Amino acid sequence: MTSHDVVVIGGGMAGMATALRLQARGLQTVVLEAHGQVGGCAGFFRRRGFWFDIGATTLVDFGPGGVGGRFLDEVGLTLTPVDFLPGYAAWLPDRVVTLHRDPAAWHRERLQAFGDDAAHRRFWALMDRLAAVFWEASRRGVRLPLRTAADLRRALGAVPLRDWALTRYLRWTMGDALTACGLADDRALRALLGMLLQDTVHGAVETAPLINGALGATIRGAGLARARGGMRGFWADLTARYRALGGLLRVGTRVERVERTRDGFTAHTRRGPFHARQVVSTLPCWDTARLGVPGVASALAPFLRRDGAALGGALILCLGVPEEDVADHDLTHHQVLASYEGALGDGNNLFISVSAPGDVASAPAGRRAVMVSTHCELGPWEGLDPAAYGAAKADATARLLSIARRVYPRLGSTAVVCELGTPRTYAAFTGRHRGAVGGVRQTLANSNQHAVPHDLGVSGFWQAGDTTWPGLGTVACVLGSAHVADGVLRRAAHGRGRPAYTLTP
Repeated sequence: MTSHDVVVIGGGMAGMATALRLQARGLQTVVLEAHGQVGGCAGFFRRRGFWFDIGATTLVDFGPGGVGGRFLDEVGLTLTPVDFLPGYAAWLPDRVVTLHRDPAAWHRERLQAFGDDAAHRRFWALMDRLAAVFWEASRRGVRLPLRTAADLRRALGAVPLRDWALTRYLRWTMGDALTACGLADDRALRALLGMLLQDTVHGAVETAPLINGALGATIRGAGLARARGGMRGFWADLTARYRALGGLLRVGTRVERVERTRDGFTAHTRRGPFHARQVVSTLPCWDTARLGVPGVASALAPFLRRDGAALGGALILCLGVPEEDVADHDLTHHQVLASYEGALGDGNNLFISVSAPGDVASAPAGRRAVMVSTHCELGPWEGLDPAAYGAAKADATARLLSIARRVYPRLGSTAVVCELGTPRTYAAFTGRHRGAVGGVRQTLANSNQHAVPHDLGVSGFWQAGDTTWPGLGTVACVLGSAHVADGVLRRAAHGRGRPAYTLTP
């Protein structure tokens, strides 16, 4: 049995980023992925010449100096051509708002769309300041929850002294900020914020942590990008670099249990055992708890009890369409709210992502790949017999198409491909608990200082991924991977009798 320095369980964003960082620093890693390809909740699939993104459709903060950009530099990777989006359009029931990447253009747009008065200016000034300070803190390597003196020192270095007063907003929700600024009854503004919060922190205006929400609502300013070929193109580059560094990737290799040994761990799979000195699990916490590692399930148990009701799912409709069906707009990404009155999800707040013109790595010439996604509850999709499941899928497909046609009136009428993914699809292909995606719905009670830590107190075993801090999304998983890699490297260096070194400043 071959021994490795680190076994990484799960080949999604957090797993591959962690493995790449460690491999680039000289540790021998192996990634064990249950599915037939990498990607996880940022995965992809092919149908009739089209490549569709399943889950994440954009990369966040992968420009120079960003969280993702620094990761690429660190592992020596240059991506294939990447299109940085100039912004996207939010279609509210009574207005269309362009969320520009350019800060000056966004400043003008939001005042025109929602109001140019003292209350709105005060609110946006607070959002801008929080976003600027805490995006930079993320890039400087702040780590939560604070558990050690080293964590506190890192936080002090990541947030300038002049800005430490802003940490008081860790106790605020987005609803608190609207109320403080006198905007609690601004229906349109609340609706836009609710759409952005649901997509970035899975939270609601009334309960989403303000700082997390401010970061989520400003991700286009941090830079949204789509690789040519979508996530397939991104993953091709990542896996090629990982293998060039000597990393081992084993797909179709589900880890059934992890045994503690005298000098590390053994991950047992149907393809045989894999031994390593350390293990990083990037599975959701619910799935990690089932691996059987002594001490891990008990360490996670309080978090699982707390967050069991905070899980959510997603629906994604994949369409392969003629070019002319989506040629009406210059912007390729749109977010649509069907009604101010209805609850968000199940089509009321859907996101439309369209492959770029000329991106023949995503769709055949003259055609485009379209992904229409929305959040949903998990319960309605569980326990359905085949007939009921088929009927539910048909109903959801019709509903999503109807809403998306506000942006693209002909969408789907002559589609070459029209397939819907549900929580049951995610459960089947990613193995995630109940098919839940994107971590948990963030509240003051389960985020930041109350988040699931990467170090569970079991020596040599680490938890990463979207159910730990900082949560869901490509940028969050890449940021978390840096902290986990730091811990793995420190322990490895200590075991070899040489000074520890870290990846983040």
